[in-house]
Amino acid sequence: MASSEAKQWKEAAKSEMDSIVSNRTWVIIDLPPGCNTIGCKWIFKKKLKPDGSVDKFKIRLVAKDFEKKDGVDYFDTYSPIARLTTIRVLIALASMYNLPIHQMDVKTTFLYGELEEETYMDDSDL
Repeated sequence: MASSEAKQWKEAAKSEMDSIVSNRTWVIIDLPPGCNTIGCKWIFKKKLKPDGSVDKFKIRLVAKDFEKKDGVDYFDTYSPIARLTTIRVLIALASMYNLPIHQMDVKTTFLYGELEEETYMDDSDL
């Protein structure tokens, strides 16, 4: 990496890989006969402070799920997040009953989901 920010990007990539390993996101295996693989790619993002300076460098390794074939590699899709209506109801109830509201951010939230079907990712882009 020949960027003036190479050190920060490498640290962000290490943090992402550490999260993937600690969450046991994948297991390296030989591809079973007749199975398809999907690729992956790195997404780079700078999180900025209100003044425009860089707060942190963030890298995510994402699977190219668009390469999967419906009815072959998967049968259903959904995202396990709360609907806006649900959040509004919770806020309304907290207001009615004078309850405190707390917010949190799970750094690697989508690494905790469980897939119903086996997914095989080609590691050549790592």
